[in-house]
Amino acid sequence: MSYLEFKQIGKVFPGVKALSDISFQVNAGSVHALLGENGAGKSTLIKILGGEHVPDEGVLSIDGQPRRFANSRDSIDAGVSIIHQELQYVADLTVMENLLLGHLPNRFGFVSRKQAMRLVDKQLKSVGVDIPAGELLRNLSIGQRQMLEICKAIFRDAKIIALDEPTSSLSHGESEILFRMVRALKSQGKAVIYISHRLDEVFALCDSATVFRDGRKVGDFPQLREVSREELVRKMVGRDIQDVFGYKPRNLGDIRLQVRQLAGRKLSRPVSFSARRGEIVGFFGLVGAGRSELMQLIYGAEKPSGGEVRIDGEKIESVGIPYSIRSGLVFCPEDRKEDGIVGCLSVAENINISCRRHHRLGYFFVRNDLEKRTADRYIKRLRIKTPSRQQKISFLSGGNQQKVILSRWLAEQDLRVLIVDEPTRGIDIGAKNEIYAALFEMAESGVAIIMVSSELPEVLGVSDRVVVMCQGEVVGELDRAAASEQSVLKLALPAGRGAPKAMRQKEGV
Repeated sequence: MSYLEFKQIGKVFPGVKALSDISFQVNAGSVHALLGENGAGKSTLIKILGGEHVPDEGVLSIDGQPRRFANSRDSIDAGVSIIHQELQYVADLTVMENLLLGHLPNRFGFVSRKQAMRLVDKQLKSVGVDIPAGELLRNLSIGQRQMLEICKAIFRDAKIIALDEPTSSLSHGESEILFRMVRALKSQGKAVIYISHRLDEVFALCDSATVFRDGRKVGDFPQLREVSREELVRKMVGRDIQDVFGYKPRNLGDIRLQVRQLAGRKLSRPVSFSARRGEIVGFFGLVGAGRSELMQLIYGAEKPSGGEVRIDGEKIESVGIPYSIRSGLVFCPEDRKEDGIVGCLSVAENINISCRRHHRLGYFFVRNDLEKRTADRYIKRLRIKTPSRQQKISFLSGGNQQKVILSRWLAEQDLRVLIVDEPTRGIDIGAKNEIYAALFEMAESGVAIIMVSSELPEVLGVSDRVVVMCQGEVVGELDRAAASEQSVLKLALPAGRGAPKAMRQKEGV
């Protein structure tokens, strides 16, 4: 039975038609996948459902009644809950305060914090989430914050739940909890919209699917089990992609990056490893393994308590991001919203923000013509979907924001080492293919690339060598020929620490 229906929905923003003639239905007690490339219009439609945007054309109906939401409050009151890819939370409030924001239990206007804490602790335990209700949000990992956003929708007893890339920051264990939640919501008769670029998840959870491309519906699949993976990919990207990774073997040069006995917060032992010119070294580990913390130490975002970093044999003498960038070492962070983009600036400004020092005329003036050419070159090269270089980056989809961050470092004139942390988080299969191609192109030019990813197929598909971390230390290195899902996971799991000694040899230790 159809519970949610979109009828000929259209939406126009300055310079771009985001949605055109979108019509489909979502049944009660079903999970409906919304698929398409970054910038295809999926998030815009979800924001219309959530009351953040008002459609310029068409009608939205819930349980047979036409609805028009002027704001998010209207949407919530109608039983809709949206879990956005870019999370919505207040970092300086507690877990309890974030989950009950606007719904704090009170008597005569006075809030009972003890009652609220007990309520949230009980609800979190009931769905299998082990996070203290009194913990500040800023102290939690991105994965834990993502779980709490999903819990928020469940606690509000919403009738319609839309999840936009819900597992993009989750560990395997957290993803399993999410899948149980989604199946429970389905069994309770909820209408669930599920947006994901991970097709294995889509086929495992979803009953039906609608595919978007360039703001239009290009495919409707009422029975998803009757559709092949290849057909969905072809509908999404408009072309066949036989091998999304497109690995290209290269001749590796001398050691370019050398990390020696680097020690710091959240590392249980000093870490040493190296990367050669043209080499892609993949770092894998479970949540809490210390991968991101290690990369921040290498980049200078955190001050190490010991050890050193050398590039082409020269030690980076001073610790700090400016010194790293001047040495040719750059970093694409995991959390692009908080640490990657400057949301109030344009696409062009975000691309040029680091290499601007090369565009100066004297001390005070910047060559705008060079900045425009640089921005246009990388918008075209990485196929960034934006109406113009002057568009605010905050209006772009998450995947296109990621491409802008990568463009920023591609524009550097003396790039020698690139660290990318979760480079394809929440990115569609077509954009992944383009980002991998850009990484291989950079490696061909002699750049040493360190890639951190929680997606094991991605690590195995792109890397020349895999470094495995567990509980704050490097526990093994495997070359491409020896790396398999089984051998990597055996090292990554604490129980797998008894792996063969040959697997656990650490280069440079």
